Amino acid sequence: MKKKVLAMAMMGVMAMSLMTGCGEKAASQTGDSQAGTEQTQTQAKSSGQAIRIVNGKIEIDEPLKAFAKKYQEKTGQEVIIESLGGGADINGTLKGYLAAGNMPDLFVFGGEGDFKTWKDYMTDLSGEEWASQTEFSFKDEAGKVVGFPYAVEGFGITYNKDILEKAGVDPASLTSYDAYKKAFEAIDSKKEELGITAVCSVAAESGQMYWSTGNHLFGYYLSGGLKRGDTTYIDMLKEGKTDTGRLGEFADYMKLLFDYSDPTTLISGTYDDQLALWAQGKTAFITQGNWIDPSLPDYQVSFDCGIAPFAFTKEEMKGILADCPSWWAVYNKGTQIDAAKAFLKELALSEEGQKCLVTECGMISPYTSNKLSPSTPLAMNLKTYVDSGNTYSWEWTKMPEGIAMNATGAVFELYAKGQIDRDGFVDMMSTAIADYVK
Repeated sequence: MKKKVLAMAMMGVMAMSLMTGCGEKAASQTGDSQAGTEQTQTQAKSSGQAIRIVNGKIEIDEPLKAFAKKYQEKTGQEVIIESLGGGADINGTLKGYLAAGNMPDLFVFGGEGDFKTWKDYMTDLSGEEWASQTEFSFKDEAGKVVGFPYAVEGFGITYNKDILEKAGVDPASLTSYDAYKKAFEAIDSKKEELGITAVCSVAAESGQMYWSTGNHLFGYYLSGGLKRGDTTYIDMLKEGKTDTGRLGEFADYMKLLFDYSDPTTLISGTYDDQLALWAQGKTAFITQGNWIDPSLPDYQVSFDCGIAPFAFTKEEMKGILADCPSWWAVYNKGTQIDAAKAFLKELALSEEGQKCLVTECGMISPYTSNKLSPSTPLAMNLKTYVDSGNTYSWEWTKMPEGIAMNATGAVFELYAKGQIDRDGFVDMMSTAIADYVK
């Protein structure tokens, strides 16, 4: 009976999610028509046909398009960037393109779950020059390189350092549940003095924010505090199992976050709402990672900021989750395979491409030949974790395709709304995972 009630509650949330998801941002597309006259030996000659890329990171849309324009001027090869972001169903969009015979030459995929869906459509990139200059390529079961890495990203809880200093909170101390509880209480008691509306900016509406709660935040349950490559909890998940003790600790921490969050943003806020609240100095924390760097100038952010661990355990957790957010694959049935490969080489190895990834996009390059350091605040802070080895791997990318959107994201929303308690969260999350895997 209990499972039936939980299932009915989840179905209600998911139905609402489908309706609210319809208002998501539309894809952003461009195709520059001016062609350059110079051709280098390292570039494939333009066939006169554009190559098309589906990019899954909306926040790097503008610098990526700017690089594509320069690339066209240099090689004569037109490049069309189609960026899908926020809560957009990228896999669903790609499946629609495949069915319509409209697949892009380069497409994004998010890890093992997505790989299983698209592995028959990926080109072997093992022989590409850039493949020998990174440890972050995505490889198939046979060890062939099929995924092009373009960034190392990290996330936890991003903080406004100025607010923390005024409240007497040292960000370096935020390494356990108890430390966060103490910090949240201290900041909350000084909200008026600090000029903030809430301690945290968290968004848990599953229709648009499942990727944040069901993937990123839940990712800490899967690998937070573990050595890189420790697959204990993701292996359990793949079998439809959870560690209820660890999941209970995670639930306690999520409740702490929710209790100190802006209620409107928590229940119905979009990614833009969540970011704006924090970027305008109205909260001390936001549950996002260094990918928000390119958006900070839009809000004229002048305060110091950094990333702290999503430390949900009683034991100390000093690191953050850092890995490749996704990869690009070359569509193996396309007509522009060589042109797509040439574009990837330019992006990874050329001076202009390296500058695009690090300086313009504000990311950490996965390539050893790229010696540029990011200048954006959160990427700079993330690099200190990477350089010191205080990172945990992104095991959440190995979850079954669509599990966050279709199952676990709804559980976070119900918990945020107070419709289930701590034990309800553990039970429903365990049931949702078991049912989805089955």
